[in-house]
Amino acid sequence: MWGYAGEYGWPWWWWGAGLVHMLLFWGLIVLGIAALAKWLFAKPAGAGGAREKTPLDILKERYARGEVNREEFEQKKRDLEA
Repeated sequence: MWGYAGEYGWPWWWWGAGLVHMLLFWGLIVLGIAALAKWLFAKPAGAGGAREKTPLDILKERYARGEVNREEFEQKKRDLEA
């Protein structure tokens, strides 16, 4: 009915369909394990990452870019430390 059934009585395309399903099944299993591992071992947002900049850090960056001169920098630094 479906063509030559081969040595074991199954059509040739049946073996190919089984192979495709097996590869899809194991591919999904591997992807699921990888996603689970990534979820389990991911760092929470903000934990151990880059710390937030302090106002003094921002002032130092502005001074380095030349946005404030030395006198302004020293005055603002004293204000922040007070």
